[in-house]
Amino acid sequence: MNIELQTLLPIPLRDRFTNRRSAVWNTVLQLEKGAYIKIKAPSGSGKTTLIHILYHIRSDYQGFLLIDQKNIQTYQEEELATLRQNRLSIVFQDLRLFPNLTARENMELNRVLQKPFYPASVIEEMAAELGISHILDQEAGLCSYGEQQRIAIIRALLQPFEYLLMDEPFSHLDQENTRKAAALIDAE
Repeated sequence: MNIELQTLLPIPLRDRFTNRRSAVWNTVLQLEKGAYIKIKAPSGSGKTTLIHILYHIRSDYQGFLLIDQKNIQTYQEEELATLRQNRLSIVFQDLRLFPNLTARENMELNRVLQKPFYPASVIEEMAAELGISHILDQEAGLCSYGEQQRIAIIRALLQPFEYLLMDEPFSHLDQENTRKAAALIDAE
């Protein structure tokens, strides 16, 4: 899969970036499969907006987002669903967990969207690696934010993907848990 941004500029940021140099906005940018790309920028400069555009939950931009040389704006709903189920996975900044479901049930959502990508036992293995085995049967809404981030990371890894989009996935993790989560992500 190939992702290319062609002079992409979010409409809310248009006044700020029309005449200002940016490594992402209003330029041509190829996102290489398998590459690690870290975007570091001040608050309000569009990092979350970029993730939402790439996942196509925002379309308030000018320019083009091409996936496999096809404008994502022309994708049909079924094509978008297939893209999200098989080629793009995401860890949202706001995590988007279901608070009344257990940690395990939240993780299972991506694993069983279609034919299970991993056996259920992988949940226990990943949870053990990230130190959250003890909360698998607890409602996600009762977990700490750091535990919820680890739930969201595991959920994102339990489906097939070519690109993993992450929006501040370690913001509430200490250095050791960040290291463990990064190692788990790197292994996938």
